Amino acid sequence: MLAAYAHAVNPEQPLEALTVGELDTPQAPPQWKRVQVRAATLNRHDLWALQGVALKSEQTPMVLGTDAAGLDDSGNRVLIHSVIGTPVDGDETLDPKRTLLSEQHPGTIAESVAAPADNLLAVPDGWSFAEAACLPTTYLTAWRMLTTRGNVTADSAVLVHGAGGGVSTATLQLARALGARVYVTSRSSERAERAAEAFGVVPAKVGERLPERVDTVIDSVGGSTVGYSLKSLRPGGRLVTCGATAGWNVELDMRQVFFRQLQILGSTMGTMEELREVMSFCSTREVRPVIDASYPLPEAAKGFERLSSTQAFGKIAILND
Repeated sequence: MLAAYAHAVNPEQPLEALTVGELDTPQAPPQWKRVQVRAATLNRHDLWALQGVALKSEQTPMVLGTDAAGLDDSGNRVLIHSVIGTPVDGDETLDPKRTLLSEQHPGTIAESVAAPADNLLAVPDGWSFAEAACLPTTYLTAWRMLTTRGNVTADSAVLVHGAGGGVSTATLQLARALGARVYVTSRSSERAERAAEAFGVVPAKVGERLPERVDTVIDSVGGSTVGYSLKSLRPGGRLVTCGATAGWNVELDMRQVFFRQLQILGSTMGTMEELREVMSFCSTREVRPVIDASYPLPEAAKGFERLSSTQAFGKIAILND
């Protein structure tokens, strides 16, 4: 089968570890179903795999990708929940042995992929395969951060770091659809203005005082944004983080945390139930994922180059029609 896979890991030049070519179709484990992939979408996780952060060299070659939608053996239109784990108190993300497709099992950027039968959901009516493939990682991650972890409601004020990336774009869309007042920062003023125009959010600059202290900060950036996030929160507010693309190690003024009783919450992916929730919410509220660009599977390397450039606004889809 044709697939985009890591033939090695390369921390300095991750795209040099990428190959788009033929691999043997792997055998599916028991109770798993094979899906003929019609669309996959790229995530930062795919670059981390190529860099050796989410993948070890001895695990290569490994098919990349955590998101896909396609046709099951009965011809049903399905999307795949990528989290593979045993629920702990109803939450599979709390399983210490949980994994994602493309970590221990081949991923989704291929002509076909195998996944647990219980991880398949019907594609919403009227949605394209590419739109559906945006949901399982990016929109699920954003939904969990906003609702389960962030308690965002129509009365909330929210600050989102990053404008244009997949998770931040999804977060902006969902937060506005929830009715929240939303502020957004970006290293690119152009992308911040584009987000403001597209989603009705208010652009801001890191370090600038916001018109109000916010209830929740959603952060996938880390680094120097963390101190600003804490200062921007109201007493009792929440900082919810799902990543740190600008740096893992940060300095915290703990006085800000204990004196104003702030909460710092981690968040990773989401549950099958949360995926159903965000899928229903998007369908009901007519929220459709923003797709920056689409590439046919044989040209998947171009999609990785686009993702690596950090110039994309929204998701990058890889199609296999």
